[in-house]
Amino acid sequence: MSVLFETSLGDIVIDLETELCPKTCENFLKLCKVYYYNLNAFFNVSKDFLAQVGDPTATGTGGESIWSYLASTSLTKSPNESKPSRYFAPEIRPRLKHTKRGTVSMAVAPALVDASGEHVQGGCGSQFFITLGDNVDYLDGKHAVFGHVVEGEETLEKINEVYVDQDSRPYKDIRIRHVVILDDPFADPPNLVIPPSVPTRPPDNSNRIAEDEDPLFQLPEEEEERIRREKAAAASALTLEMVGDLPFANVRPPENVLFVCKLNPVTRDEDLELIFSRFGVIMSCQVIRDKKTGDSLQYAFIEFDKREDAEQAYFKMQNVLVDDRRIWVDL
Repeated sequence: MSVLFETSLGDIVIDLETELCPKTCENFLKLCKVYYYNLNAFFNVSKDFLAQVGDPTATGTGGESIWSYLASTSLTKSPNESKPSRYFAPEIRPRLKHTKRGTVSMAVAPALVDASGEHVQGGCGSQFFITLGDNVDYLDGKHAVFGHVVEGEETLEKINEVYVDQDSRPYKDIRIRHVVILDDPFADPPNLVIPPSVPTRPPDNSNRIAEDEDPLFQLPEEEEERIRREKAAAASALTLEMVGDLPFANVRPPENVLFVCKLNPVTRDEDLELIFSRFGVIMSCQVIRDKKTGDSLQYAFIEFDKREDAEQAYFKMQNVLVDDRRIWVDL
């Protein structure tokens, strides 16, 4: 009885101990079936020790058993029906130990006393871990072994070598991209409904490097310059909005309008119109001036009758001298 996990670092195939741990394996397989583990992040990776996953919140405090999950998502639940416990009793078998790398165990949450003093039962929910070292006997008898990795040793090695912070959370997300159930001997519960599609967004709010992002990737120099110019233009537009020259920072002029800046303060509307009219019919030409003093703000808008004329003027007039000033033209 096997499950294939397609992770962002490679595939892992897990064989399950369905005869020795039937309840644990049933819980695990049915959670896989409802896509509960899809896009979950490995939130705890300790070198040569273990890699933990299965908490949708990626905090180490979330997750629940399949029976609790089905009860919370059921539409036919009776008002008087009590919700099953978040956890189920762990199936700890003395013959199943954490002796080999790739041992798969359910994490066992301890019994707690909440703020009101009420006893909260512990046990197994959805979180599980894979050992990254041999003979991790410290975990024997404390957590429930229910499977072993039979394919994916290279993937385990990649996980073992990732960089983590002081809380053992990888700086770059490692996620379970997809789960394939290779064999399931257990009948589905009556209220189990398989979602119509797999999740496309991670269930947690990670601020880490995305699992498909390369932090060392660099854009070509031309692309970086284009992005820099766009950011500078957006900042300038926001400034114009703040001083009242633009009604809205994201407003875009029509494609037949040219923006001309770096003008000489002495340059007049009619001067610009005369210079640019050789490219086509000009509908309007206005040098923007201070509302109080009437002084030129050294930029202008020129509207052409045709977009093609505006494009031609854009290519021809860039960096041209007008009244001893090299102007800047943009669409």
